[in-house]
Amino acid sequence: MPHRRILSLWFPRLGAERHLRAEPHLAGAPFATVRDIAGAQVLGALSQQASAAGLHPGQPLRDAHAMCAGLLTRPAVAHREQAFLNAMHRWAGKFSPWVAAEPPDALIIDLTGCTHLFGGETQLAAQVTQDCDDLGLSVRIGIADTLGAAWALARFSASDRTGHRSGDAIEQEAPATRAKAGKRRHWERGGAAPAVTTRSTAEDRIAPIGKSYSALAGLPVAALRIDAHTQAQLNRLGLRRIGDLLGQPRAGLARRFGRGLVDRLDQAIGSAPEPVSPTPAPERFAVRLSFPDPIGLASDVAAALERMATQLCTRLKSKGRGARQLRLEAYRCDHSMQWLTVTAAVASHDPYRLMPLLRLKIDGIDAGPGIDMLRLEAVGHEPLHARHMAGHAEAAARGRARQGDGAALEDLIGRLGARIGMDAITRRHPGESHIPEKGAQVLAAAWSEPSGDWPAPATPRPLLLWPPEPVNAPDSPTPPARFRWRGRDFATTGRAGPERIAPEWWLDDPAWRSGPRDYWRVETDHGDRLWLFYAHGAALSPGWFCHGAFA
Repeated sequence: MPHRRILSLWFPRLGAERHLRAEPHLAGAPFATVRDIAGAQVLGALSQQASAAGLHPGQPLRDAHAMCAGLLTRPAVAHREQAFLNAMHRWAGKFSPWVAAEPPDALIIDLTGCTHLFGGETQLAAQVTQDCDDLGLSVRIGIADTLGAAWALARFSASDRTGHRSGDAIEQEAPATRAKAGKRRHWERGGAAPAVTTRSTAEDRIAPIGKSYSALAGLPVAALRIDAHTQAQLNRLGLRRIGDLLGQPRAGLARRFGRGLVDRLDQAIGSAPEPVSPTPAPERFAVRLSFPDPIGLASDVAAALERMATQLCTRLKSKGRGARQLRLEAYRCDHSMQWLTVTAAVASHDPYRLMPLLRLKIDGIDAGPGIDMLRLEAVGHEPLHARHMAGHAEAAARGRARQGDGAALEDLIGRLGARIGMDAITRRHPGESHIPEKGAQVLAAAWSEPSGDWPAPATPRPLLLWPPEPVNAPDSPTPPARFRWRGRDFATTGRAGPERIAPEWWLDDPAWRSGPRDYWRVETDHGDRLWLFYAHGAALSPGWFCHGAFA
């Protein structure tokens, strides 16, 4: 049986280089992503130029701009970085099927039995480095017998073996005293003087089989994946290297620092198991159909789509999923590809409900010299649960009728959305507010359920609402007998009210800074039924306004 070998891939600049790939013009200046931590903006991932300027991750943004005036930044988007790491996860599958992600910027690959396919571990490491260079990504690798050792070699190697500077605050001392600081640390703290920095090579990051113990001995204790507090305690005691811990009794370490340190140490040298759990591949629902001769007629494309939709829906139904968005790709004889998307109002695995939407898109396909292959993929799918009817026959019949009406409405929304877009189809829902203009909200019909019974207000509401318009009338809470509005004179023939509506005190709405309002339903001699209110005045002056009209 082959000896177990683990490859750790660390992308220290993943967030920054993701932006540099999408926006190449950012590569001409120092660049970094910005994260919000406890209300403060700090640097996340940095480009090589930003690191060369002396910046470091976790540095406050203000300090970074003071050090580097030409720094360009973009906000860090966690879900987009995760999606980019997922894409790298699929790329890493070329080296081994046993790949696990370590968010936010690392991958773990079990290479057991796979390295001979690439000519050995050194050649495989060179291939990984070359691929990442072609993708514009910085990568650091580590290969060892255990996950912990590979993780440590990827992040700490011969070039990182410098002395620890805790306790002496050397960073704050004058440069003239730094030469003596190393000697003083040697006899004062019980540690060794800083080692000479050497150049790291691929061989430095590959631990020979069965040599994880010696490969880890010279690395700092931070390579054990322990917390910062434990690192600081170990450094104060002069235990700065993993080799300093390997000869210590496990019982004493556990009593002083807890089982976490001992477990990490045992996992790194292989005394305790640490399996690699591969991330399951995402479910992909796609079918394709190749043709012996190119096709170009709309009827032929429709027949092919009907066959493909049936196969796709069968796979979706077996997994309990329903397609919400479909992507149709047409590959032509001239080696070009045209694609379009179809969005349904509701997720479904019924081909008879999806085919009408696909037929509406056939006219948008340019066959050109002919289509060699069609591919249909459910790029958006959702879980579907079987519906079970229960109760008497009459109740079941009513339920089927309601279900049929709902399906017809959903199909209508889907067909209209295929022509004019789903965002153009909206429906109104009751709003959770007593403010008249917030009594209803507009939602996308495809992403919302029909509302139930609307809550009935205590008094009738007008059919039309508009922003409050000033009315020329005496400044008195009593409805005026005569008033002027929109350049016309009105005489009051009837009135009903008042209805007092107070503003939402927990919100600062500029339209309600005039304070509470007394609403009146006023009938005029012109036949209009207006909705007037008197604002009592708060931050703004009081007065009469017109807010709407009844039918």
